[in-house]
Amino acid sequence: MTPSLLKRLRSVDTTTVCNAIEVAEGKRGFGDFTRGTMLCSAPLEPPMVGYARTAKIAAIHPPDEPADVIKERRMAYYRHMSEGPDPSVAVIEDMDYPESVGAYWGEINTTVHKGLGLTGALTNGVMRDLGDLPDGFPVIAGSVGPSHAFVHVKEIGTPVIVFGLSISDGDLIHADRHGAVKIPADVVPLLEDAISKLLETEKIVLEAAKADGFDFPAFEEAWARFEKART
Repeated sequence: MTPSLLKRLRSVDTTTVCNAIEVAEGKRGFGDFTRGTMLCSAPLEPPMVGYARTAKIAAIHPPDEPADVIKERRMAYYRHMSEGPDPSVAVIEDMDYPESVGAYWGEINTTVHKGLGLTGALTNGVMRDLGDLPDGFPVIAGSVGPSHAFVHVKEIGTPVIVFGLSISDGDLIHADRHGAVKIPADVVPLLEDAISKLLETEKIVLEAAKADGFDFPAFEEAWARFEKART
């Protein structure tokens, strides 16, 4: 991912990236995006963009392993988060979902992850401390709750599923208040031009619809130009 592409991805929303992937692939429809409604801690902040650092957690029941094992895995988790390629995104599957109760993402944990260089967190689990989370580190979660319960790390670096989206460690993720999308590796070299093409072709319809005197014949003409431009 070039600095130019990264800057471009941070300037557009996830819906635009979904559409641009279709432009790059030359066909409509792909499946690598989240399903359902997610919650965003900072809906007005730029999207998170980065390579996934994955893990799994659980919180309903206390851990049944020795305390030293839990502690060692916790430190291994933070080491894993800190050693990923830049930019990176924490992608955490709560194994209790859809009965998630433990808020892994609060003021302390988000601040630690931001300090380690990650750009945000994507999870099907719980977040809390809304209003106290650090700026520049959005959390996109499945729910909001008051307690961390018995939250502990179960797996590190394994494939995860978040709201129907399968993500492996190292996958390129784009996420905002709409949800998340996994960018296919073969699309990355084409994506910057695809975003530019998408935005330019969308202007054909948008500018026509906002113009005085817009009517069906004007729409029909604009739509014909739009379809011709995007093929």
